[in-house]
Amino acid sequence: MAKPLVSDEMWAVVAPLLPSRPPRLKGGRPPVDDRAALTGILFVLRSGIPWEMLPQEMGCGSGMTCWRRLRDWQAAGVWERLHHVLLDRLGKANAIDWSRAALDSASVPGKKGGQETGPNPTDRGKPGSKRHVVIDANGIPLAVTLSAANVHDSRMLEATVDAIPPIRQCAGRPRRRPAKLHADKGYDFRRCRRALRRRAIIPRIARRGIDSTERLGRHRWKVERTLAWFARFRRISVRYERRIDIFAAFNHLAAALITFRFVERWLC
Repeated sequence: MAKPLVSDEMWAVVAPLLPSRPPRLKGGRPPVDDRAALTGILFVLRSGIPWEMLPQEMGCGSGMTCWRRLRDWQAAGVWERLHHVLLDRLGKANAIDWSRAALDSASVPGKKGGQETGPNPTDRGKPGSKRHVVIDANGIPLAVTLSAANVHDSRMLEATVDAIPPIRQCAGRPRRRPAKLHADKGYDFRRCRRALRRRAIIPRIARRGIDSTERLGRHRWKVERTLAWFARFRRISVRYERRIDIFAAFNHLAAALITFRFVERWLC
């Protein structure tokens, strides 16, 4: 039998985070169960199919029903809280390696346009967006931010680092700053190094014309691997959503699912 998209272990984490629905008047069809709606959302995220083609035999309701739940739960901050809760679990088990982190971005086409899209200089000026990800030394995504494709990577360094939530530790206060941050030559600016030092983070940024690609690549390859994990979710390998909140919801949910794999591997 195929593994369910929403396992019992995952649902036990998600269910307490979902907002309660207002009581309905008597009559009419009963609302779709939250777990079924989440199954439909994950199916769309993983397969990339349009909402209207969501198979009815899955019992997830219509695609529009699942879309509304995704929208409402994003407005309630469910997906970011889910990611944070999973990071807390890893942090309390001392499974997050704060000794070094890595930062990088990946561009995704966005033909339909919308907020946070712009001409991609690496794709003949076609519209697109960027996904910026910072990971720990193991490849666990600590934060994800979005920008237009024409925004320089270095301009998103501070926003992405500051997006790391305070993560609980096995002892002491929550932590949100790695000891070092590795980045490629796209971040080789004094302002980037100053911004990291202000946050007590040692910059390990490749210098243009000085450092070879191989020297720092032994640490940066893990962020490339994590970006490849994001790209496996077909709904976000190309930006189909005009609305930035829906696109952000999918990206935060993908980050939570990647983090959940580490929880399953190390804590279950």
